[in-house]
Amino acid sequence: MSELLNNVEINPRIDETWKKVLFNEFQNDYFKKLKLFLQKEKEQYEIYPPGSRIFAAYNYTPFDKVKAVILGQDPYHNPGEANGLCFSVNDGVKIPPSLQNIFKELHNDLGCPIPKSGNLEKWALQGVFLLNTSLTVRKNQPGSHRDIGWEKFTDATIKVISDLKENVVFMLWGRWAMSKMDLIDKNKHLVLTASHPSPLARTGFLGCKHFSKANEYLQSKGISPINWCL
Repeated sequence: MSELLNNVEINPRIDETWKKVLFNEFQNDYFKKLKLFLQKEKEQYEIYPPGSRIFAAYNYTPFDKVKAVILGQDPYHNPGEANGLCFSVNDGVKIPPSLQNIFKELHNDLGCPIPKSGNLEKWALQGVFLLNTSLTVRKNQPGSHRDIGWEKFTDATIKVISDLKENVVFMLWGRWAMSKMDLIDKNKHLVLTASHPSPLARTGFLGCKHFSKANEYLQSKGISPINWCL
């Protein structure tokens, strides 16, 4: 795997727990084709997030630590925004509209102060797996890396969490995220759904109370809750 990843300037350090459970995916032909595609892309375009951050979700949240899963679609496509964790931006970057609504709901649900930074690393380190269904995107071209193989990889990721773990909270926001519901065993896990937090989406995200519902479920299973306040 490291040879494939090094050729496209992707840091091959993926947490060992993920290497083990996703071993077959890394060996699969589609994954090799995906790497070749990214090699050519990087010769012509600027790709986000930076190579060392493409697998950030997998490095910040080892497989055995996953308590909750939040699904996004593409990484942010504007310069300086994407950091490899869905909905998250680095310190000092203007907070995108969807994340502003997430923070509003966080405040309304749990009383957390509205954060000044959009960096969600604190969540990831507590077991919140912040997964985009596509892990890369061209600069200023949303959706440009859909259907190149990432969805197969991230679908396999969702399914392996569902199959091999128990009592995980899946927070599916918007139609795209909810399309992954069939990959999840609802008898073993809690699935929470709501509209996408984007201001362009229909109303339904604000007031969903997913953060408190997630913690109530985790505690009911004897699992320590997440400190959602940033």
